[in-house]
Amino acid sequence: MLAVARSLLVRALTLTGVLLAVLVLLVLSLGATGFSDRLLEAQVNEEVRGFRQSLSQTVRDPAAVERAVVERQTELEGFYGLDDPWWVRLPPMVFRVLTLDLGEARTVRTSEGSYEISDIVLDRLPYTMLLLTTSTIVTAVVGIAVGTRMATRVGSRLDRVLAYVASISFAIPGWWLGILLIVVVSFRLEWLPAGGMYSTPPPEGGFARALDLAHHAVLPILTLVPVSVGPYIYSVRTMTMTVAQEDHVLLARAKWLPQRRITMRHIFRVAAPPIVTGLLFGLAGSLSGSILIETIYNWQGMGRLYFEAVSGTPDEGLIVALTFVFTLLYVIIRFVLDVLYVLLDPRVRY
Repeated sequence: MLAVARSLLVRALTLTGVLLAVLVLLVLSLGATGFSDRLLEAQVNEEVRGFRQSLSQTVRDPAAVERAVVERQTELEGFYGLDDPWWVRLPPMVFRVLTLDLGEARTVRTSEGSYEISDIVLDRLPYTMLLLTTSTIVTAVVGIAVGTRMATRVGSRLDRVLAYVASISFAIPGWWLGILLIVVVSFRLEWLPAGGMYSTPPPEGGFARALDLAHHAVLPILTLVPVSVGPYIYSVRTMTMTVAQEDHVLLARAKWLPQRRITMRHIFRVAAPPIVTGLLFGLAGSLSGSILIETIYNWQGMGRLYFEAVSGTPDEGLIVALTFVFTLLYVIIRFVLDVLYVLLDPRVRY
């Protein structure tokens, strides 16, 4: 156990290094490419333009307007840190993020009007969990149930049909299927709403509001499950089939052990680590959201939040904070997997 604990500690330190390396690369990509400076300059120019227009309506002296505009531009450049180079401006921001002080967003706010990035993430995360985590769980349940069943019938007609279905599922673009379902299910059949999270006006009361939210989530979930369930079924089937052909399984069958015991203890348990890996990484990816699907359905989740952070007027602080949050989720999931490997596969202990 001491050796296992030491190994897990080394893994935790290594993953922490991955987190720091990602943030360093993010700072270099934002700063060295000039993207950060151009982003902030565009923000300053937009605010200065609005200030000039509002001032021109009340002040008739062009010289006075120009002096006020120059002063306002100097103030904004100091506020946004443009009077300092990027290697001076960005590292303190990253340090604040590492201490979980995510700061404030400039262009995005919560439904209650808060600009705190932590509040924005907590406001958007439940919607992403409802949408993408639900679809990931459905995909995992169907994939494990059907994939393990296919592994026991390799080469059968059902196995060949499901192989074609998995290929088609993998090839279908999610955004294309989403648009198709909107046209057919929403516009033609009028069964489900085409987008948004609530009706207009939204219902009053917690239970009615939750039902309305679930009603709007059905169509996005129906879009996400078909494009992911096929590949997952086939991967589970392949991993289970590979394990079923190993020597220890043949030995268990030669001993005439019950088929259920062979399946659960000799096949499924050995195949569990890669299956659990796909499941947990799918859950981690679902928490980061799906930019295309959430944009198509106007779903205010984490994927749509990242899209808003990089489009229009990009928000530098929000980009850094979201990258940190997503990388932190990966690091946590990766460490949880290392612990689960020890529990699921006794060979890891040695």
